[in-house]
Amino acid sequence: MDTGLRDKRVLVTGASGGIGSACARAFAAEGCRVALHYHEGLERAEALSRELGGAPILGADLRVEDEADGLFPATVAELGGLDVCAAVAGRWPEEDMSVWELPLERWEATLRENLTATYLTARGFLRVVERNGHGSLVLVGSTAGLFGEAGHADYAAAKSAVIGGLLLSLKNEIVRIAPRGRVNAVCPGWTESPMTRTTLDDPDLVRRVTRTMPLRKVAQPEDVARQVVALASDELSGHVTGQVVTVAGGMEGRLLHE
Repeated sequence: MDTGLRDKRVLVTGASGGIGSACARAFAAEGCRVALHYHEGLERAEALSRELGGAPILGADLRVEDEADGLFPATVAELGGLDVCAAVAGRWPEEDMSVWELPLERWEATLRENLTATYLTARGFLRVVERNGHGSLVLVGSTAGLFGEAGHADYAAAKSAVIGGLLLSLKNEIVRIAPRGRVNAVCPGWTESPMTRTTLDDPDLVRRVTRTMPLRKVAQPEDVARQVVALASDELSGHVTGQVVTVAGGMEGRLLHE
């Protein structure tokens, strides 16, 4: 089925990461003109740009207001406009830390890396939408935001806010400036990526984390990217807004396997 995305101008934040790079490839495969945002992964972004035929690369720390604000005019200048934003950038703190041990410094850093960065991304994109009168925004949450995650309450709280209050407010606000504008989200579960690969090298951990999933496997970044593309497409999802698609093998908040 034709997604109708050919020649659409797309910004992927966090494009140097596993899910972000998969999203960039998936949009490019649909004939989109893709801009690649990175923060720390310049070499990976450059390699991806070469792979995609010279896609523009844009650096910004999305935790910093001025840098996040500057990303969008720079993207418009590179692409000649902007139709879609996939807000993938975020960070999972690898160290397991219970709340009674969790320093305020890490709590605030995690919220800034995931919630504040997503807010600034959404704000920057909607300022473009206000001029365009159209646009589709796809946020990336996490199953941690649906079920919680012991040892990562900071990350779970940030992602819950992204797919809860922020998403539901944005889908109501975007239509004030774009009558057919849409905002949706995907929630990946355990997904193989540079951020999680060292953790998922442990087969015992994989067996343990898939006990809540009927599909007993870890997702690949492409599994998530396909859903991002589907939600971004007005052809496939033109009457879908404010929705969360969970890409987690049917994960539930209970054990399904011994």
